[in-house]
Amino acid sequence: MSTNDQDFKRSMKCVILQPSYIPWRGYFHQVKEADTFVFYDDVAFDARGWRNRNRIRGPNGTFWLTVPIRSKGLRSKALRINQVEIDWGQNWSQKHLKSLSASYGRAPFYEQYRELLERMYGRRDSLLVDFIIDYTTAIARELGVVDTEFVRSSSMSVSGGRSSRLLEILKRVDADHYITGPSAKSYLDEDLFREAGIEVEYFRYDYPDYPQPFDGFDPHVSILDLLFMTGAEAPSYIWAV
Repeated sequence: MSTNDQDFKRSMKCVILQPSYIPWRGYFHQVKEADTFVFYDDVAFDARGWRNRNRIRGPNGTFWLTVPIRSKGLRSKALRINQVEIDWGQNWSQKHLKSLSASYGRAPFYEQYRELLERMYGRRDSLLVDFIIDYTTAIARELGVVDTEFVRSSSMSVSGGRSSRLLEILKRVDADHYITGPSAKSYLDEDLFREAGIEVEYFRYDYPDYPQPFDGFDPHVSILDLLFMTGAEAPSYIWAV
């Protein structure tokens, strides 16, 4: 490689986020910005987080859709996201599908995504992580994200403290640019990344409103809300602003 080639080598951007159930548009913005997107699936499961639930809008306001999980082992901090099992003792998938239909059935682009919904909610995954990762990947493709590579951190067998573990993942995927949320400022050891030659970028979320069903506006609901209401124009309310 010549000196000029080295000077103009493209930065390899990486995002590391825990997998989530039908996440909001900010999540997919980070997916779009990454050359490699790492699903951080081998860290402790937070039963009060976004791993197995998210919010949609209905005639009576915003409400939760929650994927029920088997409670065995949840009290243990050692239980990782990629170990959590879906509880199929409840007919939750059809309930979620019906809730989405009831809330968005008359939305301009609901029918455009019906096949995707029926395909995803027709699955019978044993592990939560398989369901939510494949669902997220499918939605990303619907948004036109085709160049991002998806990887699971559990495939790397990394260890260490909070910052050192992230740094090891970045090295494994050959990244020199780490994109993370603004909350990471409270714990990230920036000196560690700087010494390794990795630039840290704190992502900023600043999005325009878009038409939503029912009165009021909630910017933090699932990406499905945006898709059903704007269709192919959804990226213009995320990264094409």
